[in-house]
Amino acid sequence: MARPAGRQAGLSKHNGLALRVTASGSKAFIFQTEYAGKTLRLTIGAPESWSIPEARTEARRLQMLVDKGADPRAEKAATIAQAQADREAAAVVRARDSVTVGEAWAVYLEARRPKWSPRSYLNHTRMAAPGGEQRQRGAGKTVAAPLAVLLPLRLSELNADVLAAWLDREAAERPTAASSAFRLVRGFIRWAGEHPEFRALIAPDAYRSKAVSEAVPPSKAKEGDCLQREQLPLWFDAVRKLANPVHAAYLQTALLTGARREEIAGMRWEDVDFRWGSIAIADKVEGARVIPLTPYVSRLLAALPRRNEWVFSSPTAADGRLKEPRTGHERALAAAGLPHLSIHGLRRSFGTLCEWVEMPAGVVVKGTSPAPRQRSTTAAARWTCCACGTPAPRRGCWNRPASSNPAPARNRARCVWCIPVDAC
Repeated sequence: MARPAGRQAGLSKHNGLALRVTASGSKAFIFQTEYAGKTLRLTIGAPESWSIPEARTEARRLQMLVDKGADPRAEKAATIAQAQADREAAAVVRARDSVTVGEAWAVYLEARRPKWSPRSYLNHTRMAAPGGEQRQRGAGKTVAAPLAVLLPLRLSELNADVLAAWLDREAAERPTAASSAFRLVRGFIRWAGEHPEFRALIAPDAYRSKAVSEAVPPSKAKEGDCLQREQLPLWFDAVRKLANPVHAAYLQTALLTGARREEIAGMRWEDVDFRWGSIAIADKVEGARVIPLTPYVSRLLAALPRRNEWVFSSPTAADGRLKEPRTGHERALAAAGLPHLSIHGLRRSFGTLCEWVEMPAGVVVKGTSPAPRQRSTTAAARWTCCACGTPAPRRGCWNRPASSNPAPARNRARCVWCIPVDAC
């Protein structure tokens, strides 16, 4: 059976109000009038939402707009558009208030990455690592970095109380890492306080609170992670007896140059100049530096197998270079009966042993990090050793008796490169 056609029932012949009933049975109040010589029809609403008096009042209001020459359709469209804009603005506010520290941190890293060195960017990402990944060195999985616990928080929650509580927890387990992480957070808060998208959500002076300042732990090196003078004979003897000559040479080179772990592991044969006695080190701070290739270290490196481009190569590693020198070092320490010593502890040992032999500070700085001013390897080589009476980096210091013509008193001191011979 065909449905009846829709019909329209008039409720007022004065204000243009009518009730429209469609073929499906739905009802709605409508307003109908003449505007600009044409019929104008607007839907007011359903009877469930509008009573008859309310519908008549709305129809009279619309008729007044028509009498004034205004188009009620334009007013309705503007009202709908404003309502939509208000809803969108409210959604933006809700979304902005729900921004997490992790989301803002990601924007911060991408914004600052062009202005940072690759090492600085990597440090920021590592300090916020969630953990749970397989360790590249050793067994087990990584733990969450200090900043990881802050990332799920809403940005508006990052205040002085939260920072102080976070520092108290982290300082109890890893004070040095907590201190470093706080400096990164401080830079992030300063940036967010000036960013137009985040400055209304964060307390820009949260890190300046007295409670936060008192909770920041001091940065300090590990105590005891350093070779003592009396331990040198045992250490050298055990390291030289390692079955793997690459491990033995790596460990001795790390101690006798003071270079960082990855700086030594990343040495290529093209970086070693046996003729002119120098090594080009890929420095993590300023890109590169050149240090003297001493006779003892030169002898160690020259005896290594040249399997590939890497000085400290490994036939089992995926990239062909030594990845984990700790295993050999731990065997040597156990054989010598020495306490635990990290690979970075060899770098610390270099500094303390240089003080013991009274090596000039300029030579020490040249070996361990970029010097304040450029010094050539020749300038560093002018320093003489009282054990052999000759410039240590230029002449062999091992198996050489004391010189009958010692160096001047102002330059007399035993060089660090003579330590292996004297110690053993």
